[in-house]
Amino acid sequence: MPPLVSSTLTIVDVIQPRNSKTVASFRFYVNVSPVNPKDIKVNYTTKDGSAIAGKDYLASSGTLTIAANKSFAFIDVNVTADSLRQAELTFSLELSAPVNATLVATGKATATIQNDGTYLPTDNTGYTTPLSYSGYTLVWSDEFSGTNLDAAVWNQEIGNGANGWGNHELEYYTNSTKNSFLSNGNLIIEARKEAIQGFNYSSARLTTQNKKSFKYGRIDIRAKLPVAKGMWPALWMLGSNITSVSWPACGEIDIMELVGSAPSNVKATLHWKDGAGNHASKGADYTLSGGNFSQQFHVFSIVWVKDMVKCYVDDHLTATVTSADLGAVSNPFNADQFFIFNVATGGDWPGPPDASTTFPQQMFVDYVRVFQ
Repeated sequence: MPPLVSSTLTIVDVIQPRNSKTVASFRFYVNVSPVNPKDIKVNYTTKDGSAIAGKDYLASSGTLTIAANKSFAFIDVNVTADSLRQAELTFSLELSAPVNATLVATGKATATIQNDGTYLPTDNTGYTTPLSYSGYTLVWSDEFSGTNLDAAVWNQEIGNGANGWGNHELEYYTNSTKNSFLSNGNLIIEARKEAIQGFNYSSARLTTQNKKSFKYGRIDIRAKLPVAKGMWPALWMLGSNITSVSWPACGEIDIMELVGSAPSNVKATLHWKDGAGNHASKGADYTLSGGNFSQQFHVFSIVWVKDMVKCYVDDHLTATVTSADLGAVSNPFNADQFFIFNVATGGDWPGPPDASTTFPQQMFVDYVRVFQ
């Protein structure tokens, strides 16, 4: 007769991505300690959390048998396919009525479904601008209508840069579709709260450096912005000669920046190196009369000619910078500039996220168009 053994059962949580096309199997391991010379039986059943049986996963119940002298067994629960980008969902698997063993704690494990699909529709209402202007020709645009970011145009920068990109930013930028992807004719940059490479947040920073640069013209960028505390979305440009003359001598055109603690306010600013060799800047704010910049699309524009840049929000003039504002220095805005689109998390200006900040946070860009 086998000796009596006091075994305990532990069930392990599961966290994994949902498959966008096929049913995925979520495997719950049930561990035995110590092994038992007798078969162990235990009942199991799934319970809804934010994930709903029949919609997000297939309900399952029954009796698990762990063979004599085995240290573990497992239960598979099928999770349905879905390509929708959404918040994580959970359900639980609960054990009960064990035979030849006892349960550790509640005998309950949680399954976390990561919904990292690349389908994310959004309301398209808001301001829009035309595909043509009198006296201008559309020389380049990205309407983000494909399925993948155009690698011939866009670079995906990686890391936290030097000193948090010079601003003590808290995010780590990636080239993953977790952080930048195309859906329904929009580029989406998503900031997430997650542990990555020693940082607590991830996001994306896209540039056209060494691939697309421009001098003069009208530029329109239609976007919907994240507005939570600690978020810092930006649509901007840097001088193509930054690698040789560094910043701020290269010149910087911030077409749009938003600090999340001021959700109805955006800023347009130009930066340069003054005659004394110091950083100088000029710009202006624009505040909505109602609502905030996450609720609808808005168009952020510049009209850029020799010796002058004018900045607009929804065709409202907000700032004008001329060579006279720069003083006796060579005007860096009479030279090529490339685009940067990013969503920073934290930094010197916005400060860190707080308890009111929910993640993920997304910036939607409908189009960028350059007319000359």
